[in-house]
Amino acid sequence: MSLIQAIILAIVEGITEFLPVSSTGHMALVASFMNIEKNSFTKLFIENIQFGAIISVLLIYWRKFIDFKSYRFYVKLLIAVIPSVIVGLLIKKYIDEVLGEPVFIAIVMFLGGILLIFADQWFKDSTLEKEEQITYKKALIIGCFQLLAIVFPGFSRSAATIIGGMQQKLTRKLAAEFSFFLAVPTLAGAFAKSLWDAYKKTPEILDHHNVMMLITGNAIAFIIAIIAIKAFIAYLTKHGFRVFGYYRIIVGLAIILLLIFGKGFTI
Repeated sequence: MSLIQAIILAIVEGITEFLPVSSTGHMALVASFMNIEKNSFTKLFIENIQFGAIISVLLIYWRKFIDFKSYRFYVKLLIAVIPSVIVGLLIKKYIDEVLGEPVFIAIVMFLGGILLIFADQWFKDSTLEKEEQITYKKALIIGCFQLLAIVFPGFSRSAATIIGGMQQKLTRKLAAEFSFFLAVPTLAGAFAKSLWDAYKKTPEILDHHNVMMLITGNAIAFIIAIIAIKAFIAYLTKHGFRVFGYYRIIVGLAIILLLIFGKGFTI
């Protein structure tokens, strides 16, 4: 992987991590178009530049995360992340091997797009506008919705948690923001685990060159994610999810057609 390729992947990560479109799927697709070699470092890079996106959430919502008097906020995040931790540790590797095929991911993106087209209509009676109104039970249910992104690769963690939030009567804005909050412990855990696993299996993968690539990727993902989060919230508040639904349907169909007719195309 060249530096230019790493920068492009980081930009894609920053744009798509918090949008309901599947960031991992997009990075895999872009990596395929750029003919990036599939190896252990490529996998590590795609998984770990999510750390930059995490930092962007902490920066934008820093007042929320340092308000230590409001311990209930941290408890809600802990409760919400538990289902993903349990399922991730038990069956994530198995799911990736069995259901991580490109065609399956494309189908999930397509079906998820249909779901997003109707999300605004199905959950139009949302009334909860503040994080303080989210109960522990609602946080747990939203956390269970996050499992959709684990069990069905390509569904999108953001899409799953936002839909879960709206199903629990959160407004679009609050559902998106709680999805951002929940991304911090979820992605931080995934980041730490993938980095540790890579170090245990192939410690030489973390040589100076690769570490600098990871730092560069995370820095770019951090900057782009800040812009993406603010733009997404502004757009979502006014227009809803329909455009993201159509986009997912188009991308899902495009991947399927490329896999069928595109010679040498793989993701």
